[in-house]
Amino acid sequence: MKQARISLVGFFKVIEIKLSSIVQFGDSLCLTPETKVLAVLRSQSSYYGDEGDFNYPIFTNPIPGPSLDEELEMEIINESPYIKVESIKIIGVSASGIVQIGSNQCIDAESRIKHIRQMI
Repeated sequence: MKQARISLVGFFKVIEIKLSSIVQFGDSLCLTPETKVLAVLRSQSSYYGDEGDFNYPIFTNPIPGPSLDEELEMEIINESPYIKVESIKIIGVSASGIVQIGSNQCIDAESRIKHIRQMI
């Protein structure tokens, strides 16, 4: 991992964070939040006993990744050992979202949501 830097934050406010989201100050090696949501909305309340099953293609199919077929050279020069942030105000972070003040090597975030609406 590249050389760590110190995160200096003056003011930070988050109203709401949920569903496998991350708020992090400082460095990390790898962040991997994952969310799977199955939401069923019915006009009449009933339970058939087989809900909650994640056997839908949206949950079972692999997520295609980017093709990495070209070389990349990069040089990073941090002129200051500090990451300075004066003020951040966030209303909400949800569904595998990440707010980070710091450095990391990799982020592998996944969010899969299936909404089912059964109306009569």
